[in-house]
Amino acid sequence: MRPIVEFCTNNMHHGTDEVMRRLEENPELDVIEYGCLGNCGQCYMEPYALVNGEIVPASSPDELFEAITAKIKELEEQFAWLDEQPDL
Repeated sequence: MRPIVEFCTNNMHHGTDEVMRRLEENPELDVIEYGCLGNCGQCYMEPYALVNGEIVPASSPDELFEAITAKIKELEEQFAWLDEQPDL
């Protein structure tokens, strides 16, 4: 599983541009920036990103980085569990 982390250009005023740059350093992630993700209310209120299509919000850029990292670990654990299941 290769996680996809998506950012909205309009959310960069919250400091998500730094979070995006930090995540882009990880070659295991696909980090994408869009002009709009269609979550305007969320975008206006707080830093957020989408991780595999799921909204990950936070109250600061540092918290967003930690929340994204935690979400990716959670997804990796879920996929690892699925990989361990025998075929039915």
